[in-house]
Amino acid sequence: MIGTFVNVLAVLAGSTVGILFRGKFPEKIQETVIQGISLAVILIGMQMALSIEKSPDVLLVIFSLVIGAVIGELLSIESNLNKFGEQLKQKFKAKDDLFVQGFVQASLIYCVGAMAIMGAIQDGLNGDPSILFTKSLLDGITSIAFAASTGIGVAFSVIPIFIYQGGISLTAAKIESYLTQDMIRIMTASGGLLIIAIGLNMLGVARIKAGNLLPALLVAVFLAALVF
Repeated sequence: MIGTFVNVLAVLAGSTVGILFRGKFPEKIQETVIQGISLAVILIGMQMALSIEKSPDVLLVIFSLVIGAVIGELLSIESNLNKFGEQLKQKFKAKDDLFVQGFVQASLIYCVGAMAIMGAIQDGLNGDPSILFTKSLLDGITSIAFAASTGIGVAFSVIPIFIYQGGISLTAAKIESYLTQDMIRIMTASGGLLIIAIGLNMLGVARIKAGNLLPALLVAVFLAALVF
């Protein structure tokens, strides 16, 4: 699990640097920086979403999102994430107004994606953390920008990162035997659309409950297993 530990440290370090720079620039500059970050997030999501290559892929992604949205709404995932963020805010007596937003957005971005899953599997199965080391570098850099715009809540995204990636690494042998390239492709494309949704939310052009769409990732795996 060394890759997950490094990932956690990278996000903590980046968040610390970002917090130090927060409020050091005029509001106009901060607003433009946030917009730039949002566009970069959308670009990452588009790259993931465009990983589809076979004719049934688009339909599988659509069904994954629809079914996932129903499950997510029934479970109120986004609401529970926000409540957990509020509890962390109160427990640590954080006064940042954007604490919950930073926590939820960073948690979703850092945990959704093929690098998190395949990196954790490779780390747990072969003791090779190279993918997670690359992810750590990317997450550390982006956490600087996120923390500078939304505050200390970003640092607390290490909790779901540790639980999610660490859990995958510990169960890597079982997961790897079932996960096919087709499953990963559909899951990556679905996750890419979730990240695009986060980017649109950050820009303020939409209010998409990205958290409630998380079950789409598991639905994507199930549907891909049925079709391919």
